[in-house]
Amino acid sequence: MLNMNVVEFEKIISEKSEIENEMYQLMKELYPICRSITGNGVRKTLSILRRYIPLQIHEVPSGTTVFDWTIPKEWNINDAFIKDSTGKKIVDFKKCNLHVMNYSVPVHKKISLEELKKHVYTIPEQPNDIPYLTTYYDEKWGFCMTHNDFVKLSDGQYEVFIDSSLKNGSLTYGEFYIKGERSDEILLTCYVCHPSLCNDNLSGMVLITMLARYLNSLTNRYSFRFLFIPETIGSITWLSINEKKIPEIKHGLVATCVGDSGPFTYKKTRMGNTELDRVVNFVLKNSDKKFKIIDFVPYGSDERQFCSTAFNMPVGSLVRSLYPLPKEYHTSADNFEFVKKENLSESFAIYLYILMILEQNQIYKNMNPKCEPQLSKRGLYSKLGSTKYKLKKDMHEIVFLWILNLSDGRHTLLDIAEKSGIDFILLKKSVDILQKNNLLKISELKNYS
Repeated sequence: MLNMNVVEFEKIISEKSEIENEMYQLMKELYPICRSITGNGVRKTLSILRRYIPLQIHEVPSGTTVFDWTIPKEWNINDAFIKDSTGKKIVDFKKCNLHVMNYSVPVHKKISLEELKKHVYTIPEQPNDIPYLTTYYDEKWGFCMTHNDFVKLSDGQYEVFIDSSLKNGSLTYGEFYIKGERSDEILLTCYVCHPSLCNDNLSGMVLITMLARYLNSLTNRYSFRFLFIPETIGSITWLSINEKKIPEIKHGLVATCVGDSGPFTYKKTRMGNTELDRVVNFVLKNSDKKFKIIDFVPYGSDERQFCSTAFNMPVGSLVRSLYPLPKEYHTSADNFEFVKKENLSESFAIYLYILMILEQNQIYKNMNPKCEPQLSKRGLYSKLGSTKYKLKKDMHEIVFLWILNLSDGRHTLLDIAEKSGIDFILLKKSVDILQKNNLLKISELKNYS
């Protein structure tokens, strides 16, 4: 097996078209499934992902106490509709699962328009979109529809039908662990509870799945843990069950909303100055993409649980157009027009670059620290191709000299990249050359905590 060095990183990125097609096709397969925080939709989703990676499936019984929370009853749904007085379906769950408020209790009766309106939700300012709403911890029922269709409703009797169940079962989540050379872990997590919404969060699911598949084919210094969990209650559940594992996690990213065309947004860890924060900042600054970096705030996705007061884990979140929220968010407009193949593969490349730097960000020691070594007698000036990296004259020597001067047992490769302004990949390739010429060695594996 190969290590994820810069050569292997570049090889994976060169397969861009294949990666984006696989992610897009997987998203299409997952899109029709009605998911929630519990239930068979999550199980079906995880069973599909198991074709790509060997997920371990966990079931946590309803009623289980997880810190201040309790695992809720399991919800499943078979069908739902609203029929007008002529028997015509004006809302059909089988055509769009967003039509039913997630976690609605079963109902079957005829009601007046006045009563129906108490159970129908729309977005007046987006009259063509169906909202996505939930009622996880409040047992009631409801439907969602476009505002344009809602205003067309006339007086009369309506048949409402929701064939759902809410009973003791379990919360289901998936986990995949790749053992590395070190016990220190990188955590990558996404949530699997949203129904037919492409960006939020099928994009996170397919991204994490493909990252896991590629990393599983490599020999890694870090161990990797991948979580496919229902949002909020899933991360709380995992943390409650796995408190002993938390000290091993040195870096973590929550992946969500990574398929739209907006600029990247990185929400920093609660600590705000971790190695991960620096690496993501470096990658985004040195990309040709628009981006913004924001401080941690105690709302958002599962990073707020991982970064809660007692745990304060080094977990951030890298998304695209989430702050401020795009109008497509949590509506039927979050579809295959909103999410593009090229955006998925671009997000994959950014995530993989971050992981590659974390893997390769080691400390080196100059084996010839008394003045500069004579590079010419080792034939090093022509070892790196100037055309590919558009180096200035004598830049080869400058790269080697930066590395040798700062390889004092105190600076990581990221430190050198930040100080010198030299591309990280070029630095790592230069390090490899210096190592082969016995001018450099790994000093230690820095343990960030």
